[in-house]
Amino acid sequence: MTPVYLTSTFVQSAPSEHLGYEYSRSGNPTRTALEQNLAALEDGAYGLCFASGLAAENTLLHTLSSGDHIVTARDVYGGTFRLFDQVWKQLGVTYTAVNAYNLEEIEKAMRPETKFVWLESPSNPLLTCTDIAAAAEIAHAGNAKAIVDNTFATPMLQQPLSLGADVVLHSVTKYLGGHSDVIGGALITNDDEMHEQLRFLQNAAGGVPGPMDCFLVLRGTKTLPVRMRQHCENARAIADYLVDHPEVERVYYPGLENDPSHAVARKQMLDFGGMVSLELQGDLERNRRFASNTRLFALAESLGGVESMINHPASMTHAAIPREEREKGGLRDTLMRLSVGIEDVNDLIADLDEAISASRTASSVSMS
Repeated sequence: MTPVYLTSTFVQSAPSEHLGYEYSRSGNPTRTALEQNLAALEDGAYGLCFASGLAAENTLLHTLSSGDHIVTARDVYGGTFRLFDQVWKQLGVTYTAVNAYNLEEIEKAMRPETKFVWLESPSNPLLTCTDIAAAAEIAHAGNAKAIVDNTFATPMLQQPLSLGADVVLHSVTKYLGGHSDVIGGALITNDDEMHEQLRFLQNAAGGVPGPMDCFLVLRGTKTLPVRMRQHCENARAIADYLVDHPEVERVYYPGLENDPSHAVARKQMLDFGGMVSLELQGDLERNRRFASNTRLFALAESLGGVESMINHPASMTHAAIPREEREKGGLRDTLMRLSVGIEDVNDLIADLDEAISASRTASSVSMS
């Protein structure tokens, strides 16, 4: 097992003469092992790790200047939107949100000052898929970088760098860590100049993970392939169950043949992932009762762990996005997001079935 170097500073043989490590903000052997591991998984040359997914995003945004512009998807993680809208916009970096699965919208939003085309595929939480290769071509034609958040797919299902992306982003908190016990982020690239910028900012801004965090993610990557196979298998079964349920209004899952993203997902992914979103028939209160009555699906704000989780994006992970903006991207208040774990799938289906039944009346008793 990789040693955990709980070391803040390293002995030098003479001033500025050391064995590659001097201070753990600048570099730590456990972090180096994880950075190399993640770069290899994404078939990239360079990996850089951070204290959270948002710390990774913020470091990437530090490569921009006032007056620069980002084209981003409407359907992105709420924290990403908040970072664009409430932090960087105040510093002069503007953005245009589009329905990124529609390549024409990306192309029309491009400006001379556009520096990033920022994508999630599959997206959070509607699981829409963007043709990464085509979107990267549009970005490069406008002298912009294509940034792809690959958190939902993981490198087991999709490698955006091979499709033309310039930087791949991960919240390693999710599937890469896989056990809901660590927070972290990562950036992977093949771009020498971008790597030098990011490496400088990683040290200068200091948003780095601790060595124990890195060790926990390294542990997670050792089981990533087998976990992802089970996540995908369970999610497919649950999506099929939900599609056939008479009280489910809509299911979002790119593995379904009639899903709008199915063709794109099939072209660029090896499997369709462990995330499923849905809306029950009825109003918001019914859907909220459903989310509050599961027992195996924990009502929580994360995803990608071995345990199943249910989330109400409009009031939880995406509450930072104004309702009007959410609805422009198709994210309705009634939508629920499932992170399907690796438990016995029959138990998971039974749990959802009981919660759907319990959601029918306002007198349902919360069991979570």
